[in-house]
Amino acid sequence: MSSVCFYIFGRPIYWYGIMIAAAFLACITHLSALGRREGRSYAFVSDLGFWIMVSGIIGARSAYVLANLNYFIKDPALIIRVDQGGLIYYGGFIGAALAAIIYACVKRAPFRPFADFVITALPLGQAIGRIGCFLNGCCYGTPGTWPWCVVVDGVERHPTPLYETAFCLMVYGILLWYYRRRPRSGRVFALYLILYPLGRFLLEFWRGDERLHWLGMNVAQELSLVLLVAGILIWFLLPAEEDDRRRTTDDGRRKNSSVHY
Repeated sequence: MSSVCFYIFGRPIYWYGIMIAAAFLACITHLSALGRREGRSYAFVSDLGFWIMVSGIIGARSAYVLANLNYFIKDPALIIRVDQGGLIYYGGFIGAALAAIIYACVKRAPFRPFADFVITALPLGQAIGRIGCFLNGCCYGTPGTWPWCVVVDGVERHPTPLYETAFCLMVYGILLWYYRRRPRSGRVFALYLILYPLGRFLLEFWRGDERLHWLGMNVAQELSLVLLVAGILIWFLLPAEEDDRRRTTDDGRRKNSSVHY
């Protein structure tokens, strides 16, 4: 399988870059549709999506460069070639989270409902992005003999990116279902921090590419455990009075919205 989708004037256009662009487009489409039901303007969502996209890519690429610093020191021009692959998800998550916090402060949006709103789109983007990893031949799995294993570098391996795609689509469906039940403000965000890190921790056992290790686990697993604990704490420590505040805000948005159900 080639990592190149097509050529334009002799220059390769990689599947990875196309799928990352598709992932962000899918997230914006999701947030726009969900935002209309809550009276959020398209300008609000599109500006949010732009800053999250830029910050997420910068964070993900920065983490990858730091993890492979010796390689990029030899050829610094490669640092900007994100279309060829080389993004670390948790770096992107931190970058996007910082952008979302700043955006919420600038727009004076209540942060917990805002975080719940934004996080519903994330696993959808992850699912599409991992298809890009699969087509690019990166993030490959450990050797295996299962019927759906694929050949990478002459070795049959688990299609780990596709495992994560399926898992992220499941998380996406759960978050969207739970969000529409209007739970305590902040719990949708907490649920993501519980579900995704748990699945990511387990999927890392099927990763066959080179991983950074520390204290007997790879770094992604350690970060997953930190986020899992954070999600559990947020879930149980959220104050109950946020419920009424969120419902009042949502009801007000629906009354002022021109959208009819």
